[in-house]
Amino acid sequence: MNTSVINSSLPLNHPSSGSGPLPWYEFDLCKDTPHAFVFCYLIKVFNLVVGFPANIMVMWQVARKKSDSSTSDIFIFNLAIVDAYFCLMTPIELLNRLLLNNKHIWYFQRFAYGIKDTTPLFLTCICLDRYIAVVHPIVFTGIRDNKIRVALSILVWGLMLSCALCKSVVGEDSTINIFTGLILTAFTIMVFCNLSIIWILRKSVMGKEKMHPMKKKAFRTVVITLAIIVFNYLPPVALFPFAEYYSILEFKCHISVIVFSFMDLSSSIEPLLYMSKMERPSCLANLPCSCCQSPFKE
Repeated sequence: MNTSVINSSLPLNHPSSGSGPLPWYEFDLCKDTPHAFVFCYLIKVFNLVVGFPANIMVMWQVARKKSDSSTSDIFIFNLAIVDAYFCLMTPIELLNRLLLNNKHIWYFQRFAYGIKDTTPLFLTCICLDRYIAVVHPIVFTGIRDNKIRVALSILVWGLMLSCALCKSVVGEDSTINIFTGLILTAFTIMVFCNLSIIWILRKSVMGKEKMHPMKKKAFRTVVITLAIIVFNYLPPVALFPFAEYYSILEFKCHISVIVFSFMDLSSSIEPLLYMSKMERPSCLANLPCSCCQSPFKE
């Protein structure tokens, strides 16, 4: 897209001009269609109210696990850290966008968005870990050492921080191609892994009347995870490769805002999915209320 055209459409109170409080929209050409931005900030508030405490709960649950820990817990813990950080940025962003208009905070905000753009890397690691465990169990037995997963997590953090710093300092346009390639690759790997797991689990029970409870639980979890992956990440996969074919109004005021809103929502959906499979704390074990029961328990 033509950057000069975008810059010429900036309002006087845009952060690049350094004057006045910001409206709900970022560009002057979006002033007549602010609906996508209102939706975006409703998602952000939802993430702050629901997603942040949910991610803290996930981190606490993973940290207290001992004998029953999963090999994917390292990736889940790191993903929860990233999502909690992003959710916590909401009040800072609202305050800066509507009142402060501080250019230094804008760098910090772009850094947070750069981190969020690359969170599918940890989700991809989780899918790959489960894929190897189900489809290649012999190989998985030889790589159960968590040192491998710690090293992979460090590598992912290095990639995430590099992309986030580039987006923060250079600008969003500098990372759009990187983001598009990353989201396409991650989405393809995640869908392939989950479909392969579903196929293996279904194949293992062909000719049998009932699926083993543990396999049934794993099957249901993978199906739900696949649905969430498609819901959150299919929009950018389907729309961003064709960004050059949209008008600036369509892309900046509608498509990119809605697409990123769906991705932002993953910061709440992912921990809520994990929490739905948690064991109830011992202090709640004797409570009769059905709302405390996980909907995914057999």
